[in-house]
Amino acid sequence: MTAERTVPSPGTPPREHGFSAVSVMPKPGTDTAVLTEPAATGYRPPAGRRPARPASPLPLLAADAAAALAAGLALTEARRHLLFVALLCAAALLLRPRDRRPPVPALLEELPAVWGRVAVAWLASAALWAVLRPELAMATGTVLTGLALHAVLCCGLRAAVHGRRRAALLRHPQAALVIGPAATAQRVATAVLRHPRCGLRPVGVVCEEPHDGEGIPVLRTGEEVERAVVQNGVRAVLAVHPSVRADQEPLLRTLAGSGCEIWELDAATPACPTGERLAGFACRRLEFFPARAGSAGKRALDIVVSGALLLLVSPLLLVCAVTLRICDGPGVVFQQERIGRDGRPFTLLKFRTHRPVDEHESATRWSVANENEMRRFCRMLRRTSLDELLQLWNVLRGDMSLVGPRPERPYFVSQFSQKYPGYAARHRMRTGITGLAQIHGLRGDTSIEDRARFDNAYIDDWSLWQDVCILLRTAVTLVRPTGS
Repeated sequence: MTAERTVPSPGTPPREHGFSAVSVMPKPGTDTAVLTEPAATGYRPPAGRRPARPASPLPLLAADAAAALAAGLALTEARRHLLFVALLCAAALLLRPRDRRPPVPALLEELPAVWGRVAVAWLASAALWAVLRPELAMATGTVLTGLALHAVLCCGLRAAVHGRRRAALLRHPQAALVIGPAATAQRVATAVLRHPRCGLRPVGVVCEEPHDGEGIPVLRTGEEVERAVVQNGVRAVLAVHPSVRADQEPLLRTLAGSGCEIWELDAATPACPTGERLAGFACRRLEFFPARAGSAGKRALDIVVSGALLLLVSPLLLVCAVTLRICDGPGVVFQQERIGRDGRPFTLLKFRTHRPVDEHESATRWSVANENEMRRFCRMLRRTSLDELLQLWNVLRGDMSLVGPRPERPYFVSQFSQKYPGYAARHRMRTGITGLAQIHGLRGDTSIEDRARFDNAYIDDWSLWQDVCILLRTAVTLVRPTGS
């Protein structure tokens, strides 16, 4: 089996799209400019940057588990009852706290919460054990001794993990940008620099007006913002509230898409309803691309269904490949670069049903298939969507999902992201073979604006049952004359 490969947009190397392809920034000079100066409108995310990953929860998870296990096994009475020790470990892990950032908490700050959770874990486990095995119920003294030992071990181990994280942040603080009026942003940046425990090092202030005083460099053009992000490895952005206006959201969203954590920081009022502070300022994290709940279930559905379908249709795939090779010559598999989740490119697989004039046409023309000139077997593959079956391999690999927004070529993603509001937001989720837009007839040469609206509605209202319904409706409409 041979294959044909297309190339990405002319003048753009295959792996240099990064997040720029899904930028939600408006074109320079439009009425929707974020800043009056070109700082926001000219900014394009640097290539190859992926979203910053939060600190791994595994060290704290291991610390909590080790403390519970050691406390349970240290007691002679509990050691004879390993089931009770298992119950205790499970309760301790279920009650473990959500990791706080920023900054890294100190031992004394966590002490009341840790002792409270440990007490609940021991009392609940002892009560459940007494119900399950009343003849082996734990003595009160044993429970209190184990509770105290567990709390001491848990505090000690968590303090060690926090200490290592704090030392790492002091040695290598994250570079940050501050967005807001020059005077206020400079004040915030100076305060953060005076508190190295925050783990942040402001390297630039993004604002509209020039600033003649001393302090952090002021960035007013897109080129300056991009240079600061690339040269300093910026991974955090402090948006000063309430000075930062709502119309600056596109800039913040673009920075978030290029791998930065976005924190809204209130420099005007002392109120802190969330309880989180940064250098004494009330702050909260802004989530522009929140992780979808149930993503593990969606991925499990993709693996099970795509694997089963590949086994079932493998004879059909072989017949299609052999027939296509005999009828239309070499080049059975059509490979093309598409843009997937978070703007990352991948290679999409299809059965070849047409031959573009050249690679430039394949990358930059919306439709290169002339159905009147295609051979009968190729028209049948496109009409029944059998040419899409090879994408089950993309699903099994994790490039795509069974259900999601259809992936598009880099050239068109860049064009549509600037022209149609909400198009870039489609890339919040893994792209799919079929989707809500497709079952509503939006395939082939149909409205891009409508597709983006249906795709975003699907992501906003996602559920595993919705995926199942879309798959069933796709199966019913599989033989309709379509083309993509």
